[in-house]
Amino acid sequence: MTETSHSHPDGPRAHKTANLALQGGGAHGAFTWGVLDALLEDGRLRFEGVSGASAGAMNAVVLAHGLARAHADGLRGQARNEAARRALTRFWDGVGVIGTFMSGLPMPGGMQAMMGGWWAQWFSPAQANPLGLNPLRRLIERQVDFGLLAHASAQHTGVQVFVSATNIRTGRGEVFSGQSLTADAVMASACLPMLFQPVQIGGEYYWDGGYSGNPALHPLIYKTASRDVVLVQINPIESPWRPGASAQDIMERINEITFNASLLAEMRAIDFVQRLLDEGRLDPARYRSVLLHRVDGGAALAQFGAASKMRADAAFLQRLCALGRHAGKAWLAHHWDDLGRQAGVENVESIESAADGALF
Repeated sequence: MTETSHSHPDGPRAHKTANLALQGGGAHGAFTWGVLDALLEDGRLRFEGVSGASAGAMNAVVLAHGLARAHADGLRGQARNEAARRALTRFWDGVGVIGTFMSGLPMPGGMQAMMGGWWAQWFSPAQANPLGLNPLRRLIERQVDFGLLAHASAQHTGVQVFVSATNIRTGRGEVFSGQSLTADAVMASACLPMLFQPVQIGGEYYWDGGYSGNPALHPLIYKTASRDVVLVQINPIESPWRPGASAQDIMERINEITFNASLLAEMRAIDFVQRLLDEGRLDPARYRSVLLHRVDGGAALAQFGAASKMRADAAFLQRLCALGRHAGKAWLAHHWDDLGRQAGVENVESIESAADGALF
């Protein structure tokens, strides 16, 4: 879908509409913040739907709320994008304040993660944190008016948001949107079982959405009109491995594999359906043709290691944001013309076989 705007100082600019799929990955979600900041600053891409898990869910609701609040305040065009940029910055600045305080600088993030891992071996979250305290909840509640999000979605004046969490009883992913999208849903989506107590919603208990959909792609396919899905991926598909790795290295790689498994499964399904559509073996009236694109942060984030996902001091988050901005700008420069025309990702095998990943 393409439309033209006449508000840009350099003259008319073509706009395109796409969906966003935002992976979770702890503090590495600040990389996604940088990607979103670059896309919003550029101003050509508009968002119909956004699906997120864990940190991706937080980015999703803050982005959508920033745009919805700006629309409610009468802002349009690039002014609306700038309001969303400020909303994302406020949120991640708040995360940085919490992270800096909790880490007790100058303690390195890796040491903090090791201490957390040692503690988790001996104490469950119910024992270590019986009150279920999580400072991110208060930050989300201050930053996001979920009633406004639901209203904007119902009135089609805002971005549709889909947040995934994992039902502990069934082991299945559940997607929250519209009226069911609350602060509880976002905290459930970011609930790592060894760090936080499960989040209860409607009599069910939930853990991190990354186990079952990181992020879930199917809501974007079946509940939006746009064919284009831009995936911001921050968990590496490939990672160097050496014999004799430490227990911590083993756990980090297991987590990376686990948190990519559901995404790769959905991508394989999309690829399979697309090939059948191209061969004329499926009814295009019943099955959607999807154009999948990817901004890959794997190569940029690999240098920090999986343990740095637990590091949230302000300086580190700003560094990740800068890397994300660079990746977002590179993706726009190389793949803008793909939107609406062809997939930026040829197939799942092309991702899985890519040596060391790429920024775009």
